[in-house]
Order: sequence, then structure tokens, then C-alpha cells
Amino acid sequence: MNQEKIIQNTIEFVKTELKNAEGGHDWFHIERVFKNTILISKDEKVDIFTVSLGALLHDIADPKFHNGDETIGPKIAAEFLKKENVDPKTITHVINIIKYISFKNSLSKTGKKFTSKELEVVQDADRLDAIGAIGIARCFNYGGFKNRSLYDPEILPNLEMTKEQYKKSDAPTINHFYEKLLLLKDKMNTKTGKKIALERHTFMETYLQQFYNEWNGEQ
Repeated sequence: MNQEKIIQNTIEFVKTELKNAEGGHDWFHIERVFKNTILISKDEKVDIFTVSLGALLHDIADPKFHNGDETIGPKIAAEFLKKENVDPKTITHVINIIKYISFKNSLSKTGKKFTSKELEVVQDADRLDAIGAIGIARCFNYGGFKNRSLYDPEILPNLEMTKEQYKKSDAPTINHFYEKLLLLKDKMNTKTGKKIALERHTFMETYLQQFYNEWNGEQ
């Protein structure tokens, strides 16, 4: 099994599959998560091949663009990896990373849980791309994609959402900062992830203060 060749094939596969994807969940998002994964892995004892495949395939079919169906991504990934003759143990691990990486699954109070150091690394890498300057850009890009309002002072963030409520939410984009983005700093798994997240979290706080100043006509 030529791991470098498989990773290159995976990159080409993902580029093709996400050719027309929404701007916050396109190939460039995958590429950033992949780079973050490699960066974090330098300080963690993980299988590089597994985390690389997990990062590259984690959003191959994001449920939010497939009517909430969480089975499509794992199925596509499994079929691709089998064609690449990846060993069954690695395939199972990568599929579990795809299944358990998302923030919304952390809201679920029931169901089976999966943990591994590899999942923690890819999860941190993905969450880092949801915060900071790019995280803000992605947040508003998706809000525009869904035709959501920027902000409505009368609609307060829901900090007690269930997984199903989160999936169905159509709240203003600013609410998403409080319902997810500002929570991620304290959900990071790795030392490197926590360090980078703190910097990006601070940037988001500064941005929000500026947003409210401009909204309210203040300097």
C-alpha cells in the first residue's frame, strides 16, 4: 500500500467531488483542515496516514447539504478507500472520524461515542477553520447561502440547543457565534489546537465588539 500515492489520489478525488461546493465547505476548506492536521500532528502521537485521510474526507458529503443525511459521507468515503485498497482497520477508523467529528454530534445526549487521538487531531483542525478571520468569513458566507439575516437584536442565541434544534436552526448569522464559534475554544483537544484557538477566539471577540459599535452607530 503506497500511502503517499493514496493520499494524492484522495486529494484529486476530493477536489473533483467538491468542485461546485458552497464556499465555506469547498476544497480550500479541506486543504486548510489538512494543513492544520499536519501542523497539530507534529506534537501528537498519531498515525499520519489515518489523520490525513480523515482530514481530506471529513466533509466529502456534509449532511447540511444533503437534507441532513449523515450516512452519505461515510458511504462515499468507504467506497473510495476500498477502491484504493486501504486496509479495513484504517477505513473503519477514518469512517469513525467522519461520523464523530462534527460539533452538532457533541450536542447529542444519546448514541454511541467514538474516541481516538486521531479523531481529536482532525477535530481540532476542523474547528480551527471555524474560528478566527476565516471562520468569520465562512460563517457569513454560509448565512448568505441560506439567506439568513445578519443580526436581529430581538432574536437571542439559543445556548441550550439539542442536536435536532441545531440542525434546523435558521437564526441570524451573529447568533451562530454564540451558539457554536465562541464555544470551540474550550472544546479543543490538543495543546497546539488550544493555543491557536485562543488567538482566533480573541480576534472574534474584537470583531463582534466592532460589529455592535457599527450596528449601534457608535465609534
